[in-house]
Amino acid sequence: SDFICSASDDQTVRVWDVMERSCVKVLHGHTSYVFNCSFNPQSNLIVSGSFDETVRIWDVKSGKCLRVLPAHSDPVTAVQFNRDGSLIVSCSFDGLCRIWDTATGQCLKSLIDDDNPPVSFVTFSPNSKFILAGSLDNKLRLWNYTTGKCLKTYTGHTNQKFCIFAAFAVHGDSRWVVCGSEDKNVYIWDVQTKQVVQKLEGHTDTVVGVSVHPKLNMIA
Repeated sequence: SDFICSASDDQTVRVWDVMERSCVKVLHGHTSYVFNCSFNPQSNLIVSGSFDETVRIWDVKSGKCLRVLPAHSDPVTAVQFNRDGSLIVSCSFDGLCRIWDTATGQCLKSLIDDDNPPVSFVTFSPNSKFILAGSLDNKLRLWNYTTGKCLKTYTGHTNQKFCIFAAFAVHGDSRWVVCGSEDKNVYIWDVQTKQVVQKLEGHTDTVVGVSVHPKLNMIA
């Protein structure tokens, strides 16, 4: 938690020292807007996704790009490492979610829904066995990426324009999916039943991001 990384329209990824509030590294290489970036759990690698349709893997210490993945045929909207950093998931407006081997850069699996909606967000589940993908058809889909099957679809929110972030919430034996919405609300679904269990009102515009506290039963 000493450092954060940020993606920018200036085609760079920047690494920031939180305590010093200063930029310590600027990563150059993308040729269009960088839309998303994420550290691996060991904090020695960063993955980034860009409107240049590539995914890049960076060495944090040297600032060098280790690998360029020709990942998609449209802008890359989200990238993330799994729990142990061995896999990367990416998604794109081309409708694909792809699983990559971090060490080799090999594409291990491509997931696509029959309707092929633009995919605006993706994240691994806490146990890294599944991925949750948001798309611009007002749906969130839970995939088993090993079998390539969509297991559950969550609906009720509005998402047709923006890349809206979702998250898993785990508290005791309870499992929820949390997501913002273009109708100014935050929606919470029961993972298993797919039912909306709570709708949080109060925002005055689109809710594009949510975050779940790692220990407490709290979301932001």
